[in-house]
Parts: sequence; structure tokens; C-alpha cells
Amino acid sequence: MRIPKNMKIKNIIKHRKNPKSEAALSPEAPLEVDLDTIEGIVESTGDSEVGCQKQKFRIKISEKIKNLDFKKRQKNSKSTGTPSVELDFKENLEQNRLAEAQQQLVKAEECLFGSKEVGRTEDEVDKLHIDYEIFILHLRLAIYDSFSEDSQETLKSALTSILKEEAQDRRWMEVAEDQRPIWRPTGCRQIHDTLLQTTVEERMKNADEEENNADILSTSLKREVFRMGKLVQKDLLRVIRNLRECYPPDFDICRTYAQLYHQTFSTRLQELARSKISSEDCLYLLIWIVEYYPKDVLKHKELEEHINSSSLGPLLPEEDLKRLEEQYFSYKENEIRNWLSNALEKEVKKWSDGIEPELMDGYYFSSLAVDVLPLVDGAVKDVNTLLSKARSFLNQLDSFLQSYKTSLEEMVKRKQENIPKTLFANLVNIYQFRDYVQKPEHPFTEDTTKACLSTLADLKNICHKYFLSHIHTELKPLYRKLWTQVWFAGHCEVVEELVKALESNIDNFKELKSVCREELMAELHLEVMVEYVRRMMKSKLKLKEKEQQEAAAEFICHDRNTICSMFAKVVRSYPDPHNNVCINTAEDPLECREEWFCQILPKLSEILRLQDPGSLQLEIVTLARDYPDMSEQHIIALLNLKTNLSSSDLRRIKKCLSENRGTPDTLESSTSLLTKKLSKWKII
Repeated sequence: MRIPKNMKIKNIIKHRKNPKSEAALSPEAPLEVDLDTIEGIVESTGDSEVGCQKQKFRIKISEKIKNLDFKKRQKNSKSTGTPSVELDFKENLEQNRLAEAQQQLVKAEECLFGSKEVGRTEDEVDKLHIDYEIFILHLRLAIYDSFSEDSQETLKSALTSILKEEAQDRRWMEVAEDQRPIWRPTGCRQIHDTLLQTTVEERMKNADEEENNADILSTSLKREVFRMGKLVQKDLLRVIRNLRECYPPDFDICRTYAQLYHQTFSTRLQELARSKISSEDCLYLLIWIVEYYPKDVLKHKELEEHINSSSLGPLLPEEDLKRLEEQYFSYKENEIRNWLSNALEKEVKKWSDGIEPELMDGYYFSSLAVDVLPLVDGAVKDVNTLLSKARSFLNQLDSFLQSYKTSLEEMVKRKQENIPKTLFANLVNIYQFRDYVQKPEHPFTEDTTKACLSTLADLKNICHKYFLSHIHTELKPLYRKLWTQVWFAGHCEVVEELVKALESNIDNFKELKSVCREELMAELHLEVMVEYVRRMMKSKLKLKEKEQQEAAAEFICHDRNTICSMFAKVVRSYPDPHNNVCINTAEDPLECREEWFCQILPKLSEILRLQDPGSLQLEIVTLARDYPDMSEQHIIALLNLKTNLSSSDLRRIKKCLSENRGTPDTLESSTSLLTKKLSKWKII
């Protein structure tokens, strides 16, 4: 016998929850049972006989239920202990002693069907059949009401009766079908499992009535998902704290309830995911699926002890989850693109309108990077948490930097009074963007990192080129005096004049942030040294005598010390805007951060000083190995200063140089920077 799902028990359940409706439970309001939907009660080949028996059952069940005192059942719901006197079937049901009532039914069943010799009347079979129907109805009520705090003893009794009914079903399965009671098998375990599913579905459907904290959420979808998700955790905790002890181990009730709630929640989320939802709701669904549900709802300490959350499977099928991810990713990508575009437009408008950048802590400052980077970083972290796709977002930053570069190039071409101050502010932006890209915690791909750093280097070069080109234009007359007869006759005056001009120009960068000014000064220092060496190698000065060559060698060392000391002094004098103290970045006056390219001058000086061909040859090979990108033309131009060098010595040096020089791959980029700049300029 299978009990129908649409048996009308809702009125009883409602009245149990509403004491004011007790009148509806009186004998004048009998419980309705739709026998047309009960399969297996009567099996007959004649339609008239089936109809007649259904009518007979309807009358008998109605009369039976009229005699049940449900109010008494409510009052005695906790009175399931052993009675002082033996109770009959009806009294056991009234006191929710379902296990005892079931045993009485089995005893009666065995009396009627246990032996072929025992006779039984149709009325006796009908009466027992009706008692089974009423018992199963009470069984359903006990299961349906299992979340009530005062129904635990009733539930235990119901579960005991289910196990015994399963055993009795198995016992009758060994008997020929025509000799079994018509209600066998009762399938009480199946009734239990089906009703559990129905109960979970109804509770989840009515979750709005359970969680009022969701009212603050902005959309109906958010409120529904929040309430359902919270109910999953709350009910599973009830199962563990209250119901788990009622169930025999083989029911595995914690896992069963977890699967039912998980599947019900999943089904509803699938319906929502497949509907047309806003990007805001899409994000909320993803947060619940990826974060809240697996890491909050299921990770409750008590739940983890009894429920294996990994066995529940995903909340959404892969295709539904992918659809949500693509929708949110596309929305976020467009949002970031618009943010960046709008921020750059506002910045460029300030340039066009001639608005002077803000002066903060003594240096010019632009809010572009400060405005943009928190937005990008926040979006990257959000998306990386949900989708692990944040790397693609960072491509938007590279596109933004490309647009930034184009706008800055166009701005520099325009002749405006505020360009230097604007570039000061933009160098701060560039530094902040570069610092962000280089941080290891950011999920940039190697290609994206290289692309962004390359664009940022171009941006910095635009600013540096603007400033340095103006400085070199002013210093050009002084450069021309280097390595001439004027320089050789009074080199101290020439170099000191050059240094004073440099100091005067450097003084214009006080309102550039110290870290940016330091980078600019490093490049200026490098270019001054390159110009010095270039003038040296292009010099038409002829040093015929040993004394002249030694004097020139001394002049080189003196000039190097003077220039490097000046730049070292500038670096040490950079103020810390927070403490108003100087930053000491060089331990020795003759040493600075750019010392590596200052070292080439002493090497060139040594080549001029040496007179022995063998020693000279060894020094040149060493120089070529230290600076492998220094070409043969550079070496020949240097040797041309030594007019006392014979042709044969020159040939031997060239041959040895060709055989022993290193390759550019053996040199680190920093030590080759000076000679790379030299190689761009024609020296002969």
C-alpha cells in the first residue's frame, strides 16, 4: 500500500499550530481522505465493485477519524512513557505511542493472515485496513512535525514503528501476493523519505517567514537567497542538536537532511540563475555560491563534525555557474574600463584648462593614480575571490596606461606655462603605478607585467626627456669646451663652470617628489657622463708626449670626482617630506648610487696613462670584457688620443681585442647602460 502525497492533512497541521482553531478538530469536522488517490487499497477487476468498496472505506475511515480526540493528542504529546494499564490501539495513538500501536496492528494482522486455517471476515479485514490508514496518517504527522521541540519522543516512537514495519514488509514479501494483506507492503520508510523531502521543500519555500534580517537587502532575489541560505544552516543545526539522537544510525539522518537542503537550495538557485537577473543580483548569487555557502553556512563547527560538505557536490551545474561568471565578468570589465576612461578624461581636461596641480608636502601631486588604483585593486580582489580571472582585468590597466601615454605625449607638444609642474605631478603618478604593478601579491601575468612596465618606462621617459633636453640645450656650450685645448689648459675652470650650471638647473626640481627627483638626477648624471666620454672620444686633441697623456689621465679622474661628488651631494640632500630631514643615500662623498657608471672614467684614464704596449693591451681587453657592448670604434677613438702608439702596436691590440672580447649577453643591463647610450651616438 502506498499512501498518497495529496492526502488532506494540511488542516490538522494548521490547527496544531493555531490553538484558536481547535473547533475545527472536533468530531463535527472529520479529516478528509481522498481514496481515489490511494493506490492499492482495493484491487478488483470490476469497476462497480471498486466503486462500492471505495464508498464503504470512505464511510468507515470517516467514522473512525470522527472518534479520534486530536485535542487530547496535543495535550498528551509528551506522555509517551509506559502506562500503568495496557492501552488499546486508539489510546496508543492518542498518546503518540506509535511503536506500541504498530505492534498491536501487526498482532492483529498475524491473527487474520498468519494461518490459512484461520477464517476472517470482510469486515475484520476492512477494520484492520482502516486502522493501518489511520496509523500511517499519525506517522506522517509525527514526521512532518519533527522540527517541533516538543515532538522528539513522538518522533522516536514513529521511527521505531517504521523499522518494525520494514521488517514486517520483508516478512510478507516471502508470501505469495494473493495471500498477503492488501496493504502490504506499507512502504513506511519510503513514506518517511518522501515526506522529509516535502517538509524541506516547504520550509525552504516559506523561508521568508524565518529570517527577518534580510529586510535590509536591496532586492527580492537577495532577500530570498539570504533567507534560504540561513535557513539551511539553522535547520541543519536543529537536525544535529535535536533530531540526530532520535534516529537510528542506519538512517544517516545528518547526511540525508544535508543532501535534501542542498538539493532544494540548488534547485532554486538554478531557477534564479537561468532567469534574467541584474549584474548586482548576479554578483550576490556568485558570492553565496563561492563564499558564503561553502565557507560560512557549511563550515559551522557543529556541521563539520557530522556532515561531509565535499560530498554534497556543487550548488550549480558548471554551465549555469559559467553563465553567471561571464555575466559578472563582462559587467565588471566594462565598469573598470569606464572608471579608467573617466578618470583619465578628467585629468586631461585639467591639463587642457591649464589648471595647476596641487602642491602637497612640498611637491606637486596628481590624484590620478590615487583615484584609479584603489578601484582597480578592489575589483581585482573581488573578482579574483569569485572567478580567479582577475588577471584579465589587469589588461585593462595596460590599455589605460597606453591611453595615458598618448595623452601625455600630446600635452608635451603643446607649449603651456604649467607643463613642468604638470609633469612633476605625473612623475608621481607613474611611480605609484609602477610600484603597484611590481608588487608580488598582485596577480599579473608575466606578459601583462612586462607590457605595463614598458609603457610606464615610456611615460617616465616622456617626462625625463622634456626636462633633460632643456638642461642639455643650456649646457651644450659648456660640453663643447670639454677635451679641447681650453679644457687641457685650464680644465678645473671648465668643469667647475659645468658643475655650477648643473646645480643651477637641479635647483629647479625642488618641487618634484624626492623619489622621482632621484631617478631624474640619476639619468641626468648618466647622460652627463656619456656626454663627457663622447667628447673625449670625438676629441681632436693629440697627446703626443707621455707627460700629456698622464696629465690628461689625471684630469679625467679629477673631473669624474668633481661631477660624481656634486650628484652625490644632491642625492644626500633630498628632504624627507614627513620628517624634514635629509636622506643620506651615499656613505662617501665620492660614491653615489650611480657609481658603476662612474667607474668607466678611471678605466679610460688608465688606458691613457699606460705606456707599455703589453700592459696597454691587457687593460683594453679587460675594458672590453667589462663593457662588451663598447664597439671597436670606441676603442680606436680612445687609442687615437695616444699619437705615440705605433701602427704595429695598434694592430696587435686590435687582434687581441677581437680574439678575447666578451659578448653582450655576459653583462648585466646596469653596467652596460652607459655604453649602450654611447653606441647610439656617432663618435667618429
